[in-house]
Amino acid sequence: MYLTVRDATKTYGTFTALDRVSIGIEKGEFVCLLGPSGCGKTTLLRLIAGLADLDGGEITLDGANLSHLPARKRGFGIVFQSYSLFPNMTVAENIGYGLKIRGAARAEIVARVADLLELVKLPQVADKLPGQLSGGQQQRIALARAIAVDPRVLLLDEPLSALDAKVRAELRDEIRQVQRALGIPTLMVTHDQEEALALADKIICMNHGVVVQVGTPEDLYHRPVTRFVAEFMGTSNLLSPDDVGQLFPDLLATRPGAARAHLACIRPEQIDLVPDADGAATVRSINFLGNLRRLEVDSPVGVLTVETHGVNPCRTGDRVSLRVAPEACTWVIDDEAPAKSIQSGAVPA
Repeated sequence: MYLTVRDATKTYGTFTALDRVSIGIEKGEFVCLLGPSGCGKTTLLRLIAGLADLDGGEITLDGANLSHLPARKRGFGIVFQSYSLFPNMTVAENIGYGLKIRGAARAEIVARVADLLELVKLPQVADKLPGQLSGGQQQRIALARAIAVDPRVLLLDEPLSALDAKVRAELRDEIRQVQRALGIPTLMVTHDQEEALALADKIICMNHGVVVQVGTPEDLYHRPVTRFVAEFMGTSNLLSPDDVGQLFPDLLATRPGAARAHLACIRPEQIDLVPDADGAATVRSINFLGNLRRLEVDSPVGVLTVETHGVNPCRTGDRVSLRVAPEACTWVIDDEAPAKSIQSGAVPA
């Protein structure tokens, strides 16, 4: 691992913000720290950046211990939600500021700024002040400023949350393109599952100050290990073994051993819905969402959510049968606040 955090602990009075968290980032990797508000993800980012002090554990970069190194000496680029641009400096001056204080030659600064403005697709705004730019443009400039000094790691703290949905989606794609082009190891804090799924090579999902699962976006969506991850990563139908036995008995053959309580996690798109006058379920409602339809279905074990693409063969009130392939079912631990990390990805021991 290029950047490694081992057993990071942080407390505020009697509150434990981080409880022995261990993560790792490879060179060139885009990693998202994902979780609800208060889960510890921003605290972890601040510890890595050097903006807060560890109470326990260590942080290393390429084998060197950073734990007691001040933020200015870590060589990281940081982009915040609030842009943090200097309001009285032009765009070009903002981007070149880090190079200037490092003593770079003026010609080098001018050339670097021009290259970065091209990279973030804003070559025309070099002489404008930040206040003359839109929110999306300001965040692009903040990104350019952060990467101007060739950071060893790029840290992004909810950089898109203040933007509207359309701009957020556009800038999300541009951040990924820039990161891939430059190959900078990047750690981004977000509470937005869609952002994490779209951007990350690896997602670190956190809750209550611990890491609950690490893996690719596909891992966390299709193979969650806990109830919390299954529910946080999208809509899920979570069924007890008894409910599964009543609706989908074939799925019981895939059930893990009974050492811990498990629930069957079935995503809405993994349920096949078949019109059947003798079916055990009834369509309660149908919502058209453009590229899909989301149906609420009354079943013998409660209401299930089903998503269909293309032509929908059912109407509200129709009787239906429900089918799920065994490989489409994932069994998850019924534990929303695990006491220790349950990690499915490659992380430090």
